[in-house]
Amino acid sequence: MTSRSADKPGAAVLVVEDDPGLARQLKWSLSDYEAAFAEDRAEAIAALRRHEPAVVLLDLGLPPDAEGVTEGFETLREILSLSPQAKVIVVTGNADRDNALKAVRFGAFDFYQKPVDVEVLKLIVERAARMAELERENRRLAMLPERSPIAGIIAADESMLKLCRTIEKVAPTDISVLLLGESGTGKELLARALHDLSERRRHRFVAINCAAIPENLLESELFGHERGAFTGAHKQTIGKIEVASGGTLFLDEIGDMPLPLQGKLLRFLQTRVIERIGGRQEIPVDVRVVCATNRNPKEMIAEQRFREDLFYRISEVTLEVPPLRQRGGDVIVLSQALLNRYAREFGRPVRGFTPEALQAIEHHAWPGNVRELENRIKSAVIMGDGPLLGAADLQLAPAAGEGAFFTLREVRAEAERKAIQHAIAVCDGNLSAAAARLGISRPTLYDLMEKLGLGTGT
Repeated sequence: MTSRSADKPGAAVLVVEDDPGLARQLKWSLSDYEAAFAEDRAEAIAALRRHEPAVVLLDLGLPPDAEGVTEGFETLREILSLSPQAKVIVVTGNADRDNALKAVRFGAFDFYQKPVDVEVLKLIVERAARMAELERENRRLAMLPERSPIAGIIAADESMLKLCRTIEKVAPTDISVLLLGESGTGKELLARALHDLSERRRHRFVAINCAAIPENLLESELFGHERGAFTGAHKQTIGKIEVASGGTLFLDEIGDMPLPLQGKLLRFLQTRVIERIGGRQEIPVDVRVVCATNRNPKEMIAEQRFREDLFYRISEVTLEVPPLRQRGGDVIVLSQALLNRYAREFGRPVRGFTPEALQAIEHHAWPGNVRELENRIKSAVIMGDGPLLGAADLQLAPAAGEGAFFTLREVRAEAERKAIQHAIAVCDGNLSAAAARLGISRPTLYDLMEKLGLGTGT
């Protein structure tokens, strides 16, 4: 078998067949693939080790047991032992369906019965090659190292990596940080990173959601109260600010904090002293405050729903967390990492996603961001059947258009096509001017147009 060449982009295929006539027929029908051939088990194993084929076509009737299947099954066993990821398609006689089904139970990907229908067999091989490529990509994603400098945060997109590096710089200080971003983008996870990377990590990280607590209870939650301070206050209660002393207080959705309470919070931030409700003792508290909101603070200030002086007090550093739809390839990396996590957690034999599922993941808007992605994948891992999750398992609509899932070659061709069309349009159809604009010669432009099916009249 020759090395992979540019004009044969298909997967490597190993054909194990002792019939020379059939082998020649298969060689012709598999011309789109890098094909190797073997006539018996020893040759097959040698070729398997040398070429690592994605797909194996295996005749069960091999010498020295050409009339039986013993040698064929032993070859199947060795192939799957040495290369469990290989997709083995067993080829059997017309009346040998039972052994074909037995081979599938033993781990073969599919089977095909003689006499060979070349077109049907090509479709089976194409499907097997596509599945092998998909599983290989899933394994690559599963082994992809987390480039994020912060433990627990999976990021490959440059905007998120930049944000993580900024958090690394800011964390050791006591400077107040305001995290802005849509719901579900991971603001609390980043707030915890600010705490974990600081000297305050020896003390508590205390989070409170200002939007989840009724207005009449929020002040007590923050500052605490003395016994008898109000009806139902049967005992002294320590507030979250005091509990977090020495550590970090995370005020999530601070944009939902009532205006009167904003004033009391501002006073604490200025003096670092609190008084419990119903108490008169001033209690000094050493705490770092990190805030987050999914609202626009400046719009709220303009509408007089948020104090400007409080905004400047809590936002010595303001960090914007990008939504998932703006994080480039992060959605696929995150998806595979979450799938691996929940497959281990729930003991499910799920390995990856179908091509259609990957298309759907990439084209979904993710209004709920990482939280929505996590919930969909967790549910799909639990409820899905088979080793690969489909778009339906994720409750996602299929991506529109057959060309939604691009190979790198297709992406490059599409980019070239758009660049050429744009240059020709700008140059009003003048190909010489378009070639100059693109930085190529006119003959090169003609070659590219022919290759991309644009035609000289485009």
